[in-house]
Amino acid sequence: MIPRYSRQEMVSIWEPENKFQIWFEIEAHACDAQAELGVIPKEAAKSVWNKGKFEVERIDQIERETKHDVIAFLTNLAEHVGDHARFVHQGMTSSDILDTCLAVQLSQASDLLLSDLDRLLLALKNRAFEFKDLPQIGRSHGIHAEPVTFGIKLASFYAEFSRNRERLIQARKEIATCAISGAVGTFANIDPYVEEYVAKSMGLVVEPISTQIIPRDRHAMFFSVLGVIACSIERLATEIRHMQRTEVREVEEFFSEGQKGSSAMPHKRNPILTENLTGLARLVRASVIPAQENVALWHERDISHSSVERMISPDTTITLDFALNRLSGVIENLLVYPESMKKNIDQLGGLIFSQRVLLGLTQAGVSREESYKIVQRNAMKVWQNGQNFLSSLKSDREVTEKISSDELEGFFDLDYHTKHVNTVFQRVFGNN
Repeated sequence: MIPRYSRQEMVSIWEPENKFQIWFEIEAHACDAQAELGVIPKEAAKSVWNKGKFEVERIDQIERETKHDVIAFLTNLAEHVGDHARFVHQGMTSSDILDTCLAVQLSQASDLLLSDLDRLLLALKNRAFEFKDLPQIGRSHGIHAEPVTFGIKLASFYAEFSRNRERLIQARKEIATCAISGAVGTFANIDPYVEEYVAKSMGLVVEPISTQIIPRDRHAMFFSVLGVIACSIERLATEIRHMQRTEVREVEEFFSEGQKGSSAMPHKRNPILTENLTGLARLVRASVIPAQENVALWHERDISHSSVERMISPDTTITLDFALNRLSGVIENLLVYPESMKKNIDQLGGLIFSQRVLLGLTQAGVSREESYKIVQRNAMKVWQNGQNFLSSLKSDREVTEKISSDELEGFFDLDYHTKHVNTVFQRVFGNN
């Protein structure tokens, strides 16, 4: 991923130095286990830890000749370890190193993404409580519906990202497995104890059954979860973009001093961060189908998945890490305009209270079908002629015969629609 959309902490997980360090630790731990079993001398295992080194440039140089990255690494390692290097990689195959390393890297990436989600959840929670009781018009199909509060809107995103956090925890568990089972996964030339030892040493669990590789349904699940998180990012980003539109202007991305919105129009203040997040979400989701297509491999092993994973693993986690942190910053610094929210609530002359009138008529003995006709008839006058809805209802004999003027006015109480906000918050946030 290009530096523009990268954070170094996540990038470092995928840099060659970290990858080869993990390879080294896998091999060294495997030697320890082999020494315990008496397969190799204990001095050999100690020698690997004491003398083992690698140089990325040297590995690349060797690989240009061997066309095999693991062999290139082992060759470079042997240049430092010396004669005892002949005991390294005993009974193992390349996938034991590659797949176990990928499991470690994806676990490391998951931990960082979980931290990112924690920051976002805290931001959403803080702003939700800040605006818990701020009335805002709710919209369905983009059209004014009934009032909500801005706090409830933010609480809904908090709940969604909380679910995403739980999904990611499970997805991390899915991919945190170790396979040190040798060619075609039969342990013919290596004892299963080695796998158990390496798994524990690397913070993984044993893969119950592998072929020559860890089953790719695990990775498909992992990237699918990242795709769902990206969907949630886009949903929140899109909501902010709509609320920032000039005709709405209920919220706005923070606009810093000296910032420019347009090269041609000096007045512009554009939602560039949330638009950017919409695009980044597309990139994260783009990894889901390739990851799913990696599941169906030939027999016990082929490498059609390899090129895919070498690209989507760093690019997707780096992009999502960046996106989650950018979104957190948007929420933390979001400008909120209560006056605009109030203006929008009042925009349709009270039409947003139509359901209360409908229900009032039914409670007064009018059939639902007839009540709907009466209320809609008056509502259309507001749409077409800009009349005041309450005034129109008060002049309608079919309404006033059933409902008093005072009762009608009571139906236009904004607080009625927000009376259960505390219940919603209790469900989402508990007692916090």
